[in-house]
Amino acid sequence: MAFEEYDKYEQSELVQKWLRENGLSIVVGVVIGLVGIFGWQHWRNHQAQHEGEAAQLYQQVQLAMASGKADLASQLTDRLMTDYPKSPNAVFAVSDRARQQVQDKQLDKAETSLEWAESHAGAPGLKSLIQLRMAQVELARDNGAAALATLDRIPANDYQGLAQELRGDVLVKLGRSDDARKAYQAALSALGEDAPQRGALQMKLDDLAVAGKQGA
Repeated sequence: MAFEEYDKYEQSELVQKWLRENGLSIVVGVVIGLVGIFGWQHWRNHQAQHEGEAAQLYQQVQLAMASGKADLASQLTDRLMTDYPKSPNAVFAVSDRARQQVQDKQLDKAETSLEWAESHAGAPGLKSLIQLRMAQVELARDNGAAALATLDRIPANDYQGLAQELRGDVLVKLGRSDDARKAYQAALSALGEDAPQRGALQMKLDDLAVAGKQGA
């Protein structure tokens, strides 16, 4: 037998021996891999369907609120909280409920709703928005210290203009005019030149200046 043919024969024998010894593990590995792939796809499809159901339910919440059916909107929101607590749509619905509770002067209930929304908000930007609303409610409840603590939890680059303006409002309420002025100025710096709230911010700064002169 020529050397090349012997080498081919030897390699063939080695391959067959290796397959005999490891064939079962290869098959098992392939099966596990396929199960993993199909399992992942099934999970993703399930998640997409789950989120689609939550989105439809939230649309029903909005429609009920727009139609003045507060009780139905509340029931649908409760269902979102129970069945889809990890969905952003549940957070949106509870946040909408909190806004309505503020309008109804139910500030304690609004704060409870926003606490739930904050704890279930997965996306950092959504969590920051909820915290901003929480600080507004805390300010309305004359709890300036809590409002500042909530604002401190918001990352510096999230809603910077709104957060700094609200911080200024809280500091004015607490009688800390110099700190409030710095917050308003930071808010102005964060806003674009065409931002609609620049005029209101400038008025707040002007009011602080007038109050400072009167108190001098």
